[in-house]
Amino acid sequence: MNELLVDRRDDGVTVLTLNHPERRNAMTDGMTARWRETIAELAADRDLRCVVITGAGNAFCSGGDLSWLAERGAEDVPALRERMLAFYRTWLAVADLEVPTLAAVNGAAVGAGLCLALACDLVYAAEEAKLLAPFTSLGLHPGMAATYLLPRVAGVGTAREILLTGRTLTGREAASEGLVTRAFPRESLMAEVMEIASRTAANAPTATRLTKVALAGGGHADLEAALRWESLAQPITMASDDMIEGLAAQRERRAPRFGNA
Repeated sequence: MNELLVDRRDDGVTVLTLNHPERRNAMTDGMTARWRETIAELAADRDLRCVVITGAGNAFCSGGDLSWLAERGAEDVPALRERMLAFYRTWLAVADLEVPTLAAVNGAAVGAGLCLALACDLVYAAEEAKLLAPFTSLGLHPGMAATYLLPRVAGVGTAREILLTGRTLTGREAASEGLVTRAFPRESLMAEVMEIASRTAANAPTATRLTKVALAGGGHADLEAALRWESLAQPITMASDDMIEGLAAQRERRAPRFGNA
């Protein structure tokens, strides 16, 4: 079985589908290896404009495949640390892509699966999807940057409730509390997300990539930092062919035809 489906579309959007529905798309060793290869390929793809991540079947991702833990024997803490660090960095490498990334949470997003979604720039969920991080109920400390991603996205209060109590949120609740960008009915989720992805991919690639950098980590530390960045980044785009094309398209009342970044 190909545990990761890659669909490269003509408009510059690539759709990654976690494809192990029998395991609710758990992050197996095979899927992890394929993810590592694919993200490296996408990082080098100059035609790429946007990435969408979703899951096959009724789940987005049930998190890490923990079956090996019950059989780990006497593996010591340093070895476990190296294993987990490699796992985290492999999956969270999606955050390093220069293009916008969108998560389409079509079903359950659990633990590391939820963190994968939150590592994306925009997160859209089916209204009835279940989002949870039940680490402590499994006897585990949170991993996959959960203690960074949840507070950053939803605030410390919501992060505490999810991580300390194990609260499960529906996609609708997650949208109302700021954990996800928006929620849609399950039957229309992918159509809505693909329309957003296509619209995003149609924007000027250099301006889009620089804007993603500006917003990384929740934006600039203060007003002066924002002004210093924008006074450099905006002139870069002012000197580009994309700005000339964008202005021409506006004058001529047509869609712009931007080149690659």
